[in-house]
Amino acid sequence: MGDDGFKKAPVGAGPYRFVSFVPGIEMTLEAFEGYWRKTPSVKRLVFKSIPDETTRAAALKRGEVDIAYFLNGPTAEDVRRTPGLKLTAARTNSVFFLDFVDQWDPKSPWRDARVRLAASLAVDRQAINEAEALGFSGLTANIVPRHMEFALPIDPHPYDPARAKRLLAEAGHPNGFDGGDLTPNPPYFSMAEAIASNLAAVGIRTRVRTMERAAFLAAWREKKLRGIILGAQGAGGNAATRIEGLATRGGLYAYGVLPEVEDLFQRQAREIDRKKREELLHAIQRILSERVVYAPIWENGFIRGVGARVDEPALTLIPAFPYSAPCEELRLKRP
Repeated sequence: MGDDGFKKAPVGAGPYRFVSFVPGIEMTLEAFEGYWRKTPSVKRLVFKSIPDETTRAAALKRGEVDIAYFLNGPTAEDVRRTPGLKLTAARTNSVFFLDFVDQWDPKSPWRDARVRLAASLAVDRQAINEAEALGFSGLTANIVPRHMEFALPIDPHPYDPARAKRLLAEAGHPNGFDGGDLTPNPPYFSMAEAIASNLAAVGIRTRVRTMERAAFLAAWREKKLRGIILGAQGAGGNAATRIEGLATRGGLYAYGVLPEVEDLFQRQAREIDRKKREELLHAIQRILSERVVYAPIWENGFIRGVGARVDEPALTLIPAFPYSAPCEELRLKRP
């Protein structure tokens, strides 16, 4: 029936049934009493789309919503200080990273691994973490989160602007260079501004280019973005799942591929010995890190606010999942 048909008559299975949907505004569900697992405690759910973060927080404080997602920096701190409200964070599947997409152009300064390393050393991850995520995010140098199967823990590059400047000089850029656009995954614009400021401090001049989310994702997939992408990946599965999307010939977001990585990836896909497969995937992660194909920033600490009348927000029941789930576990306090 296509997207339009589904919007008019959506179908599904689970603890709640569809009631109404106003695109971009809200969706209402009601509990299905015959759900096989258990009867939901909360009889009616309303999912509201409130794009502005401060407006979401204000609605939470006024009691207009019970759970608010994606609160950051001063807004999250304000919620944490508000009596009756609770702030909670989850270390999710999402890893944020800088993708130097111009490194595959032989004429680009980003071609030089020293330049990419300099950019990574220029980023003050911990300071940005404290400002943007209240310290909840986990710093890393791997595009695969630590909790995933076959992940290789790799410590983040230290914040070292002096070494970054030396590396740029060694690479032939003693006065820095124009690094092109820095395009962030929406809506992480303030995070991109902070990173751009760090890069500028060592001489890498960038322009933060903000886009609407759907346009950004389409341009990323279609390989239309240039310079640096502040990307985020949250695909489930294991290390192979994460590597495939970013670093292989079939990768949806891969602007270029290292032949040795492609070879190792194909070998691990055929390998039936679990230990050998792990070794192959670890080798890929080491290569991507040592060549600074990406500059991972952190494993995202997704912050949520919970209102006073909520007893069980179901925000920690599924590891690494940022939202309330399973919904049938939601409970409100008794009047």
